[in-house]
Amino acid sequence: MPQEYNKNSQQTRIEKIHSMLEQQPNDCFLLHALGLEQLKEGELQLAEQSFQRVLAVNEAYVGTYYHLAKTQEKLNQPQLAIATYEKGIYIAQQVKDRHAQNELQMALDDLIDD
Repeated sequence: MPQEYNKNSQQTRIEKIHSMLEQQPNDCFLLHALGLEQLKEGELQLAEQSFQRVLAVNEAYVGTYYHLAKTQEKLNQPQLAIATYEKGIYIAQQVKDRHAQNELQMALDDLIDD
């Protein structure tokens, strides 16, 4: 029962985000949140698309690079993931977000070392 309730509330969150996106289709926070919810549902392709939409709207939305690359890893697209990590590292340097830069670098190093 708890799992069914959780799935229903999960779907409700996705529906709510879609509803808000109708009003603000280029809201990066909402697009990023949608991608995270889609990930929780196991909808990897949809999550990848949502994360890509975030970066199409604002390539400086640094936190999305990590989630996009991790999703690409799960989709067995290591070369795309590497390119995403590298671009994220570059953008993080440009916006002087040292924390994001370090996280992206560590994730990239882990992927390359595998």
